[in-house]
This record gives sequence, structure tokens and C-alpha cells, in this order.
Amino acid sequence: MGKRLIVAATGVLAFFCSACTGPEPEYRTTATVKDLMDSVVDPNADFLWKSVSTRSTAQGIIETAPKTDDDWKELRRHAIALLEATNSLQIPLRAVAQPGEKAERSDIELSPEVIKTLIDSDRASWIKHNHAMHDATALMLKAIQTKSTDGIVEAGDQIDKAC
Repeated sequence: MGKRLIVAATGVLAFFCSACTGPEPEYRTTATVKDLMDSVVDPNADFLWKSVSTRSTAQGIIETAPKTDDDWKELRRHAIALLEATNSLQIPLRAVAQPGEKAERSDIELSPEVIKTLIDSDRASWIKHNHAMHDATALMLKAIQTKSTDGIVEAGDQIDKAC
């Protein structure tokens, strides 16, 4: 019986000590900065920007704006996603892109290697940039909550500047 107890205790100790090799990471990042930009930031910002518009066509002036409670709820969902993306982008040690991944539009986008260098060399600016996007999106959320189409346009301009 004593041997079984020692073997069992050793097994339990080995199990717990394997976790003692270092602290579990605070965050478990899967998506890269590029993934978040492509999957969360860009589509949600685009949705918000397109929610209020005026365009002239052969058929006349077409105005787009949220009208129903469901329209406003949908806008709020997109604003919340964009707000939280600004926090997710700040998680330390998040990869900028998958290994070997390149910028899709190298004529207007920096390479992932350059972006990583910029973030790593001046993390304070990276955080400040994300906070500017967060603050602009918070203005959008306020405009949505007050159902102000003028506020949406103004906040959209601020989001565009923060991008």
C-alpha cells in the first residue's frame, strides 16, 4: 500500500509541477494583428461609415440612415465590436501576421515585419493609436445611443482619422 501511495503522490506532484515550469500566459492570442484588422476592425468600421450617406444617382438623391430600432441595435453591435478590437490589438506578444504572410496591398500597406518593428520599438505610440481609435468609436457609440445621424457622420470622420 505504501508503494501505491508514493506512486500516486509522485504522479500528482508531476502533474502539478509540469504547470510550475512557468506561469500560464495571461492571454491566449490566436488571431494576429492582421487577422483582427481584416476580420473585426475593417468590416465593422466600414459598416459604421456606410450607415449614413447621401448619394446622387440618375434616379435622384438617395439617403441612407438607420430608421428602426433594429437598425440602431445593429449599429451598436458593430460599434461595440470595433471598440473591443482596440483593446484586443493591445494584448502583449500578439503576432502581427502569420509567418511568411505578406501585405495584401504592398502599395499602401506596410509589411508585417515593418509593422512589428514599429510596434516593438515604440509600444507607447501603438497604445496611443489604439486609444485614439477607441475614443473615436466611443463617440460613435454615443451618437448611436442618442440616435444622432449627424453624430454618426462626425464620429465616422474621427474614426477615419484614427485609422
